[in-house]
Amino acid sequence: MKNKLLAPRTGLIAAFAMAATLVTASPSGATTVSATTASAPTAASATTTAAARPRNGAILFDRISGGRGVLKIKNGLRTDGVVILVRGKTKAISIYVRAKSTASIKDVRDGTYRLYFTTGYAYSKSRHRFTRAATYQRFNDRLRYYTTATASRIYTLTLHPVRGGNAGTQHVNPKDFPA
Repeated sequence: MKNKLLAPRTGLIAAFAMAATLVTASPSGATTVSATTASAPTAASATTTAAARPRNGAILFDRISGGRGVLKIKNGLRTDGVVILVRGKTKAISIYVRAKSTASIKDVRDGTYRLYFTTGYAYSKSRHRFTRAATYQRFNDRLRYYTTATASRIYTLTLHPVRGGNAGTQHVNPKDFPA
């Protein structure tokens, strides 16, 4: 059973798709760089920069693991992204999703969450922000996770424009963004 969240399309990246699925239990249940004139310091610098970029699906912050809810994120953008779930006024979990990649949070606890996301280049782990071309947004709709003995909630979020996308967003001031 798929539930679509309906909201007007707004925000910098206007056409997003967000769908929820209720899952019930059943009985059966590398980039290659070629440079002939590169010097050793340049190669070392490139290696350091690549190593600092979080891996796809890296959980950057976690205060809610242990549930049965799932959030699947598809990032079709050319920029990396960080998706953050906030419960009440408290940051609950954040995940790094590389450009043109998919990642999932597989253990979201029951509750209602506001969903924020940022995209950009050159993510700083110490500042919890992208340092180049950063955008900050929030989805208008909240995610509601609940489980029973035989069912759990799965949301699929798409971070790239989708024709007919049904999840509205709004710009968030970087000062107000949950870091």
